[in-house]
Amino acid sequence: MPGVVDADTHIMEPGSMFEFMSEEQYNRRPVLVRVPSDTLYKGFNAFWLIDGDIFPKPAGKGGFPLATPTAAEIIQNRNQDISIGSMEITDVPDRLKDMDNLGVDVQIVYPTLFLVCLTQDAKLEIELCRAYNRFMGKAWAESNNRIRWVLMPPLRDVDAAIEEMRYGKEHGAVGVFFRGLEVDMSLAEPYFFPIYAEAARLNLPISIHTGAGSPTITNVFNYDLSFTFPIIRIQPLMAFGDIVANKVPERFPGLRFGFLEAEASWVPYVLHNLGRYFKLIKDDNRKGGIKLFEEYGLYVACEADEDVNYLLDYIGEDHMMIGSDYGHNDQSFEDNMARVFRGREDVPSPAIEKILDDNARAFYALGK
Repeated sequence: MPGVVDADTHIMEPGSMFEFMSEEQYNRRPVLVRVPSDTLYKGFNAFWLIDGDIFPKPAGKGGFPLATPTAAEIIQNRNQDISIGSMEITDVPDRLKDMDNLGVDVQIVYPTLFLVCLTQDAKLEIELCRAYNRFMGKAWAESNNRIRWVLMPPLRDVDAAIEEMRYGKEHGAVGVFFRGLEVDMSLAEPYFFPIYAEAARLNLPISIHTGAGSPTITNVFNYDLSFTFPIIRIQPLMAFGDIVANKVPERFPGLRFGFLEAEASWVPYVLHNLGRYFKLIKDDNRKGGIKLFEEYGLYVACEADEDVNYLLDYIGEDHMMIGSDYGHNDQSFEDNMARVFRGREDVPSPAIEKILDDNARAFYALGK
């Protein structure tokens, strides 16, 4: 049976993760708080308290959702097929059992709590990222190399970020996590170039995931009206545009950039924009898009029900991946991502297998 690399899954961070914080910063660790379920937050009735702010804030102006902590009623009642130990990766054997049931060889794990900007305090950010990375390194060591993960760099301190990248490389990490905007900075800012250079040296791709990286943008929108689109899902598109328009990949030969959980149907529009305003597409948008993805080392994660054949004309069959979003709003147990995707008769089988396995292996440098 052909393999499956699930290119985008999640951990719902457990409280035990923050036991890895140093004694000096331990009193600033995220703390679980609960409220009644009859407030405006309803079933999101548990939060992480970090420096006086709650995460998530799933209602109102400046609101944002997160599938954490697992103590929230909405999480406890959501999917009885996935255990809390599997969601939190506190029970590694149970997570591996789920992977076996889904026919998945390797999961790539992304954070949940860290999808939003938690702090602009550099010291606290270092401690939070370090705790995350140490926890995930331990999970990898217990997984027989099947749970791989994308590391959290403390981006307010470039030297500390590079230190964490080196730790991650030695402990099962296969990418460097970015949101599409980082506080008030585009990912094309030269500030990030030392991190990109080290990522290229370590053969770690830049993994740009949906997330609320800019508190300024988050605070503009009312979550009840706009949901996740402007504050979370649109940001990888902005990163793609900035990185390509400023020719950032040309500075770092061999470095790969991936764009995850924003679907892939936006690619033709953004390529058209780049071609029209920046003259970056030499051929027509289709041939030129494929060439751009190849030359710049760009990858994008699609979803199983998108118009994949149409997208292949712009992206090519070697630069598209797929992830189930296991642990969040995934369809894993209801539909089984791999089975559904392999059941599509409108997409050539060789392309399906590349998207399910080969391309993620290439992007994350997993090998065979």
